[in-house]
Amino acid sequence: MASQETSPIKFALGMTGLMPQEEKLASRKGSKKLVISVPKEKENFENRVCLTPEAVEILVNMGHEIMVESGAGAAANYSDLDYSDRGGIIMSDKTSIYQADIILKVAPPSIEEIDMMKGRQYILSTLSSNLQTEEYIRKLMEKKVTAIAFENIKDETGCYPVVRSMSSLEGTSSILVAAEYLSTSHKGKGVMLGGLSGITPTEVVIIGAGTAAEFAVKAATGLGAFVKVFDNSVHGLVQLQNNVGVNLYTSVFHPSVLDKALKSADVVIGARQSLDSGPRFYITEKMVRSMKKGSVIVDISIPYGGCIETSEARPLNDPVYTKYGIIHYSVASFSSRVSRTASIGLSNVFLPVLLKTADAGGMPQMLRMDSGFRNGIYIFNGILTNHYIGKHFGIPSKDIDLLMAAF
Repeated sequence: MASQETSPIKFALGMTGLMPQEEKLASRKGSKKLVISVPKEKENFENRVCLTPEAVEILVNMGHEIMVESGAGAAANYSDLDYSDRGGIIMSDKTSIYQADIILKVAPPSIEEIDMMKGRQYILSTLSSNLQTEEYIRKLMEKKVTAIAFENIKDETGCYPVVRSMSSLEGTSSILVAAEYLSTSHKGKGVMLGGLSGITPTEVVIIGAGTAAEFAVKAATGLGAFVKVFDNSVHGLVQLQNNVGVNLYTSVFHPSVLDKALKSADVVIGARQSLDSGPRFYITEKMVRSMKKGSVIVDISIPYGGCIETSEARPLNDPVYTKYGIIHYSVASFSSRVSRTASIGLSNVFLPVLLKTADAGGMPQMLRMDSGFRNGIYIFNGILTNHYIGKHFGIPSKDIDLLMAAF
């Protein structure tokens, strides 16, 4: 495919070839034209894409330039033609895709991808801090980029929109996965997740009381399962109870109480995502050994390091293993199982953020005016601002608000 990044005329791949399109200019006064790239995910089995073709069309019509690497949406069943028909510039040169001012991707960039960057850019991706290396952090710092972890971005209500979107999906999916692996066809116990009249319902233990836990509770109780929820926040448990609207067994973390619940559990969902409070693992290896053989553990907190000691970060094509007779399902990109739905959820968050960024006059202005968006920064112009990462790797970090005042 001919190179398109240097021409003032955009091309769209039509049914009969490359068709020229008029250059669209930003139509609102004070609006800043954004140049955004959407790379194809290199990480195996990361199937999501940050922008859908429909979102690209809206951005292009507002005067922005969106470069999409060929095949970026394929795993979510979006073709290059879907993007080009809506004004996206399809690019096959991977180096060029990393020259954009704003790079928008799901998985953190690899070391090789960081090397392709021109520097002093804005990269929005997940961080998955517990899975990162010191080399990764230092490479980004060397490039003087501003790196934003979109799972840490807050909206105007103080909520985390990406986390809520993905967690709601993952919470529901975790129960569906557990139901699959309880079945005989997956060498499980051969029981149905839920209950029938005259038959004792299956027991589900959920670790955590956040959004993922909330949707897991709704799915499990909807199937008729008996659910127990554990968290170290009484306020979180009360809020969960109010949100689901049904009576639940809830408890703060008492090792003896949790251990007793695990011994009778058919399913355990790990949905605790906090990095800076509570123990490293809420369910120890010793606790897992005491569980019933054939029970299922689904740990959806793997991107945050996992909350179950026997959990492993597994690829999506090999997510299951058995340890101490307990079936484990744990992947780092859980929502990639339903990649199209997850991609739409991500795009619904990023589209208004990007439009707001343009209206603000560009990324620097957006970071100054929006404290919730600024909360996602972990490297600012090559300076580490995330204290958790700094402490973990022994790298000095600075307060982002103080840095913003100086720039």
